[in-house]
Amino acid sequence: MNSRLIRQQFQDFFISKNHTIVPSAPMVVKDDPTLMFVNAGMNQFKDIFLGHEKPKNPRVANTQKCLRVSGKHNDLEEVGRDTYHHTMFEMLGNWSFGDYFKKEAIDWAWEFLTDRMKINPDRLYATVFEGSPDDNLEPDNEAVTCWQKHLDHSRILPGNKKDNFWEMGETGPCGPCSEIHIDLRDDAERSKTDGRTLVNQNHPLVIEIWNLVFIQFNRTADGSLEPLPKKHVDTGMGFERLCMVIQGKQSNYDTDLFLALINRIEQITGKTYRKKPEVDVAIRVVADHIRAVAFSIADGQLPSNTGAGYVIRRILRRAVRYAFTFLNQKDPFLSKLVPVLIEEMGDTFPELVSQEQLIKKVITEEEISFLRTLQTGIERLEQITLSAEKNQQKEINGEVAFELYDTFGFPLDLTRLILSEKGLTLDDSGFTREMEKQKNRSREAAQVTNDDWVIIDSKESIGFIGYDTLTTPVKITRYRQVSGKKKNWFELVFNQTPFYAESGGQISDRGKIFNDHESIDILEVKKENNLILHIAAKLPADPGSPFTAVVNEKQRLNTTLNHSATHLLHFALRKILGDHVTQKGSLVHPDYLRFDFSHFQKIEEEELIRIEVLVNQLIRQNIALEEFRSVPMTKAVRMGAMALFGEKYGDRVRVIRFGESTELCGGTHVTATGQIGQFRIISESSIASGIRRIEAVTGYTAEKLGRQEHHQIKEISRMLKNPENVVDAVADIQHEIYHLKKTVDKYEREQTRVIKSDLLSKMEKINHIHLICEKVSLNDPAQIKDLAFQIKREIPNLYLVLGSVIKGKPSLTIMISEKLMHEKNLNAAQIVKECAKAIRGGGGGQPFFATAGGKNAEGLSEAMSQAKNLLLKTL
Repeated sequence: MNSRLIRQQFQDFFISKNHTIVPSAPMVVKDDPTLMFVNAGMNQFKDIFLGHEKPKNPRVANTQKCLRVSGKHNDLEEVGRDTYHHTMFEMLGNWSFGDYFKKEAIDWAWEFLTDRMKINPDRLYATVFEGSPDDNLEPDNEAVTCWQKHLDHSRILPGNKKDNFWEMGETGPCGPCSEIHIDLRDDAERSKTDGRTLVNQNHPLVIEIWNLVFIQFNRTADGSLEPLPKKHVDTGMGFERLCMVIQGKQSNYDTDLFLALINRIEQITGKTYRKKPEVDVAIRVVADHIRAVAFSIADGQLPSNTGAGYVIRRILRRAVRYAFTFLNQKDPFLSKLVPVLIEEMGDTFPELVSQEQLIKKVITEEEISFLRTLQTGIERLEQITLSAEKNQQKEINGEVAFELYDTFGFPLDLTRLILSEKGLTLDDSGFTREMEKQKNRSREAAQVTNDDWVIIDSKESIGFIGYDTLTTPVKITRYRQVSGKKKNWFELVFNQTPFYAESGGQISDRGKIFNDHESIDILEVKKENNLILHIAAKLPADPGSPFTAVVNEKQRLNTTLNHSATHLLHFALRKILGDHVTQKGSLVHPDYLRFDFSHFQKIEEEELIRIEVLVNQLIRQNIALEEFRSVPMTKAVRMGAMALFGEKYGDRVRVIRFGESTELCGGTHVTATGQIGQFRIISESSIASGIRRIEAVTGYTAEKLGRQEHHQIKEISRMLKNPENVVDAVADIQHEIYHLKKTVDKYEREQTRVIKSDLLSKMEKINHIHLICEKVSLNDPAQIKDLAFQIKREIPNLYLVLGSVIKGKPSLTIMISEKLMHEKNLNAAQIVKECAKAIRGGGGGQPFFATAGGKNAEGLSEAMSQAKNLLLKTL
């Protein structure tokens, strides 16, 4: 049975059990500060478990694309080394929101595996929560009773809190779980060792296949457990492992999910799978990682140096590094695997198909960049090893390896490999210390602690009403204190709010709530788990009092102008550059707008002008806003609204239309485009391979910019005595400056020649050393440096000390021939640093050439004398 059919069988089975099949959520998480990526099938249902959202259907099932490479669930370093860990994987799951519970979940899991999938029951085991005295929890005897219908008691195994009690995080919904494990060993092995002794022992062929979680408690901030008013079921089954079982394989990589990718890697690299262990690991790494990277890019997450983007870059670079070292791939090749991946998974995940060109372009550029980094790191490591060999060192300092890792992105295992080839070892403890320091710095910077919510009113909030009003009566329904690094703040939830919470690229509103007794500033507004959180520096004296909420009207207006202009810009880009342009990110700020989009080349100046002109034409047409609230998603698509890949949309959406521009959007907008006033592009740039960025301003800011530019032109014209054509006048001046510069250069060369001749006439010869220690009348540090290098090229065994005063500040220059430097153990950087004290300054440079500046010109002669004496002491 191939993977497509297995996936379909799962969905059909749960449809027969009255479940609604829901689509996979984007793998990249945007509205949950606790997660970068979806790491389990339940993530998109967190709001339901937390009680912040009512379920549309009490029973659902799906296949969810997941990524586990950060935080608690971090399998990255295991991927490729074994046959069953992955970065990106599919999680098959079924959920009950207050409907069925343990009995049905266990019965249906058993039925699907043994009846629908025909798995031999004799190979299955179940683990059940054994209880926890620390939490005052009894063993899960209810689950045991349910399993006894299907399994002998010897196959129902107790599991500890680590393995059999699932928690969403430090706080929140949690409960016992029951894992189903399967023994895939051959009969001879099974007869030797009882499979029950290998469950949860990391045996590659005795593995967990399905986890049934029974969510029945809430973990509070003080660590205690409270029963939930409704009990839920959350199950997750690794699709790759299920395919391995059904297809009779002993490795996930031997299933049809990976074989086509592996075959293509063999074709490209000329390497054969299952011949050498290190080659096998590299091929598995590449096959796995290309899936993770491609899906992430399709969902809108580009590789970068921070956050989720850094994780994706790290995965991609790990693939490049293994291919570089073990598959002898010195040129980009990963993008050639993308069509194979699309062939295998494009039917189920159409975002791969639509984003194919972008995925390939980004991957190729990232490969090129990292291959350059690898080469730089190898050259740097070559210098380190040569130095170690010269000094007869056998161990390389761990701090050096950490610098390579942290600064250059050079992999630690590659550092070890290169060192071992040269008979050197690495100080691992030193590297670990530096890594721990960095982690501690990151943890300290990001550490945030939430208190439990204080519930004032348990009624459900109406939510955002700020499309229609900026002022409204509100009541605080719940609040909590939050502690971060060196400061505390409060998060307030209202029964209704006019404050727009940051989302969709638009920054949040600011404003205040007030009553007769006090006024509280609202500093920021954000969404978390379907709650709108209002950030305040302090808590009202009486949180239960009624308040009036007021949004900062000026900030909202300016933000609104920029958001509507962003829609017009998107339309203009597609009209002028082509339909391949799609939004890849945006920032809507009161002062400016920023729009990121897919496009594979620099936008020419003439095209930018056309784009700006078109947006301003749309503004002058004063096109009225057409707003459609709570439209079914299918209808919105028929209306022409573009759904952006990587965004999570509900069943009903809001559509914003200005003429031909139609988009799904939850932001705030003008009632007609004429309100925007003006639109001015201020920059266009590349931010990643295949991704461009435009920054622009509107309204008063655009008007102010125009006035500033006009004033500057008038001022320039006045300074040039009001010529008829300012541009021609500036060009004439530039031409004149060019010729004057050539004349000055000629003069400086002649001046340097005369000074050099004078210095050489004053040169002393001590033994075989040529000493020059003189002041020079030069006002340009670059000219002094050029002079020093000229003399060095002409005079062997040179010790040169030059002093000068430039704009009233003393300057000291020291040049030493390399041969003399080694013979007398002289270091120009150390000498200049010591002598600079006489001029109350400092400096540095290289062992053969260094400079210093200071504040005390009267001390220059003493500094030069000290520099000369340091040479004489060595004779």
